[in-house]
Amino acid sequence: MIGGGGTGGGMDDEVLDVVLVGGGIMSATLGALLARLQPDWSIALLERLGELAGESSNAWNNAGTGHSGLCELNYMPDPGDPAKAEGIGRQFQLSRQFWAALAEDGEVPDPGSFINSTPHMDVVFGERDVAYLRERYDTLRQLPLFSAMQYTEDPAKIREWAPLIMDGRRGAEPVAATHYEAGTDIDFGALTHALVRTMEGRGAHVRTGHEVTSLTRGGDGIWVVGGLDRHSGHSFRMKSRFVFVGAGGYALKLLQKARIPEVRGYAVFPIGAQFLRTDDPAVVGRHDAKVYGQAAIGAPPISAPHLDKRIVDGKQSLMFGPYATFSTRLLKHGRLTDLFTTIRVRNVVVLLAVGVQNLPLVRYLIGQLLASRRRKFGQLRHFHPGADPAHWRVVQAGQRAQLVKPHPRRIGVLTFGTEVVVGADGTIAGLLGASPGASVAPPLMAEVLSRCFPQQCDRWEPLLRRIMPGIDLTDDAGQRAVDSNLDRTGRSLGLA
Repeated sequence: MIGGGGTGGGMDDEVLDVVLVGGGIMSATLGALLARLQPDWSIALLERLGELAGESSNAWNNAGTGHSGLCELNYMPDPGDPAKAEGIGRQFQLSRQFWAALAEDGEVPDPGSFINSTPHMDVVFGERDVAYLRERYDTLRQLPLFSAMQYTEDPAKIREWAPLIMDGRRGAEPVAATHYEAGTDIDFGALTHALVRTMEGRGAHVRTGHEVTSLTRGGDGIWVVGGLDRHSGHSFRMKSRFVFVGAGGYALKLLQKARIPEVRGYAVFPIGAQFLRTDDPAVVGRHDAKVYGQAAIGAPPISAPHLDKRIVDGKQSLMFGPYATFSTRLLKHGRLTDLFTTIRVRNVVVLLAVGVQNLPLVRYLIGQLLASRRRKFGQLRHFHPGADPAHWRVVQAGQRAQLVKPHPRRIGVLTFGTEVVVGADGTIAGLLGASPGASVAPPLMAEVLSRCFPQQCDRWEPLLRRIMPGIDLTDDAGQRAVDSNLDRTGRSLGLA
């Protein structure tokens, strides 16, 4: 049962099969997979807050796009190279397959509580960006996952797709847009709760208010997970054969505590975000899309502006941003000392090198921190010229712990992806990084299964292939299968 009761003392001598650290989408996905694949295993999930999905999985702490490469221009800086966008698109389809399988089996009875149809768009201005988007579209439309994408340079057509973008726009500046009707908006908080319910239905234990502060491995190979029960103030201690660290911004420091060599030299750089939000029905009712734009020249990829329709608890809102913020907290509900607890002798030089190599990012962050509300609203008006300040308010979103890794030639490199880290013997794993994150949780957790449980995977493979077929996109038969599978998953999730 979800709750914080007990100190965990009763489990001191019991050796669990799996302990999941963190109550967000990653742990919930892995737990739901394992509970389905191995229902006789003992599984416990530990979350430091008093509720699940309180950090980056919370609906208001992320854009909820369902990252699939459809509109994220930063996944395809070279318009002729679709590799990253296609790869993320394929991963997202695996996620949809997994969620659809749960819906078909009745384990997630109301997929509309977390996923809704919302078109995905790009809109760009000026000759340079129009030429870029045109070439991007010409590249992507050749691929099965993107073949239904539309493109136009006609302002009237763009107005039809996204009235707020064009209303009040004056001048003859070139404009172009792509539009994909079958995009999605996802409430990852609601999805996390749904997945945890499937775990619990198969016998898993969930404990909120349990903050993990230590991970040590005994001479017998068993992990000892220690921490504080924040409800009672007492310490707790659990033993487990396998530990997964899905603790968001705290994942690195916990993996460091576990002393696994795979994270030596790794560091994190925290970047927060604010958005402008409106719930005004007169505004929200005129915008039915997630519209991404191009980052300004010299600005980092994470600064790409977007005007997103959001559906949370059945209510519609719009969010515009992001506006970067900075804090030494690694979680929205973290501590100001968080960043400093991750600094080690091996990663100090790496962090400093990344700072020197990313001066445009540093200047961007400083500019964002100094930006007034009036300036922020001016950025919204570039996207939505008729925006009224009275309808919008500033909201604080979640913290991203961007991964910094050692590099043989550059000393260190700041990454904007997501990485699974696995200990050498496969008894511990964790997830580091940010975007695309939640959108591709099922294939990422399938990677954890294959790397950490190779002996069981042969036995698990038939079920895994049923719930995540992983269609081959390299031939005509594969393309037809993808089209058919997209239709099936859409129907199962209530999207078609």
